[in-house]
Formats: sequence, C-alpha cells, structure tokens
Amino acid sequence: MSTKLGAFEDDDVTHVEGDVNPVRDLEIIFEELRLKDEEQLLKSLDKLERNVGRGADKKLKPEYDCLVKVKTVLVDEKNHIRFADWNTNEIDILNKHLFLTSKPGIYLVNLSEKDYIRKKNKWLAKIKEWVDKHDPGSILIPFSGAFEHKLVELEDETERAKYLQEVGATSALDKIIIQGYKALQLEYFFTSGTDEVKAWTIQKGTKAPQAAGRIHTDFEKGFIMAEVMKYVDFKEEGSEAAAKSAGKYRQQGRNYVVEDGDIIFFKFNAGAGLKDSKKK
Repeated sequence: MSTKLGAFEDDDVTHVEGDVNPVRDLEIIFEELRLKDEEQLLKSLDKLERNVGRGADKKLKPEYDCLVKVKTVLVDEKNHIRFADWNTNEIDILNKHLFLTSKPGIYLVNLSEKDYIRKKNKWLAKIKEWVDKHDPGSILIPFSGAFEHKLVELEDETERAKYLQEVGATSALDKIIIQGYKALQLEYFFTSGTDEVKAWTIQKGTKAPQAAGRIHTDFEKGFIMAEVMKYVDFKEEGSEAAAKSAGKYRQQGRNYVVEDGDIIFFKFNAGAGLKDSKKK
C-alpha cells in the first residue's frame, strides 16, 4: 500500500490541518488506517463469536482464533498487523479479510519540481527518520508530480532527453512501479505474437498452468507445456531463433515456477475446458 505525502508549500493547495507537516500527516494516516481495520475487525469478530460460541460451525474456530490474535495486535497493542508474526494458515485468513495494516508500505514523498531536481528538501530526513522508526524496512521514494507532468507534456523524445540531461534528473515512475511490484510480491511474464506483445501480472511463485490461466481459464485446464525464453536471453541473442540455437529456449512442465520477465508460449488441449464443463 502506498502512502503519498506532500512536502512543499503550494498556494493553490489548502491543507486540511492548516499547514504542511508530512511527519504529522504520517502519524494521522497511520492511526486512521489502524482504526479502520479495528472497525472492520470488531464487526467480523462479533459475527464469528456468535457462530463459534454456539458451536454452530467448528470449521470457523481457526479463523476466530486468528482474529482474536489480530485484536490483541490491533486493539490492545495499537499496532499494525504486518508487524506481528503470522504462520501460513493465519496469513491465508488475513488475506481473506484484506486488512489495510497487513499490507506492506511504500512511502511516496511529493516534492516541488525545484526540490526534486536539486535533491534537497527540509522534510526528507525527518520523514526517513519517522519511517525507519515506525515502519522499518519500508521503501521511501521522493518524486515530483509537477516534474512528471512536465515530462508527459514533452511528447518529443529528443526534447525530453535533452531536458532530463539539462536538469540532471530522471523520472521516478519506473522506480515506483518496480518497488510496488516487489512490495506486493508481483511479477510479470510476456506473451507475443506477430502483431503484439502483452505483459501479464502474476503472484511470485506462480506455476506455469496457473500463469496460463491468467490469459484464459481453458489454458490452465488444458495445459500441456510452456515453451519459455528469458527476456535477458532474448535481448542478448537478438531473436527467438537465435535463442533456440543457443539452447536458451526450453520446454517446461506444470511444475515450472514462472520467473519475472519470462517470455512464454503455452501449449494446451483446446477441448479440455469443454470436456470439464460437460462433466458438470
């Protein structure tokens, strides 16, 4: 989950607290997220208590126990869920409830164009100190909305490159996207045809059949194999044919774990999905 903070004065922007103080804003946001999760938790817990207490559904007991533990962290300790230790079963339950404070954090600090270019801002060190203390290990990325907007307006690539060279700065968008993917444990693979290339987002650790299912459920049901070429190998060799000649184009089975940047051609039984539907 990304938290965006303003770290500069702007006459056109009215701050709800009256002045610019991103550290104070962080503390407010941190507590509001916890309170929102607390509200959701107590509703879910109340419903589970009625069912588990009556013995109506013993299968709900593990979920109830997990939420009781969440209550200790969230309500009693007034902490965020992600800072506690959770086992695999508990993580599955937490994923079901989608608590805001269970998500990893990325902090985006919006600077003025001037501050971003000169890489200086009076709030950056204070924000970094707060994040290191309250959310250790989280990523902090300075960027400038005004700077990014200017780059978008420079439609000519030559002009854009010239401007970037003149000011000695680069866009932060790539870093924001990459770190966002990493924080969420996401990656992507490519499929390509004669007229287009597509990127598909998957969870890290996804196996080939499930990755195929991102394209179409029939691909997963009828999965036969995946023909895989690494992007770095494709770039190094220069073409698919050259990658094949170099032995860098491989056939993988259903236990293959897809890696970030894989270029994949899936082979599947086109009738598998139809057969499965008829059985139902």
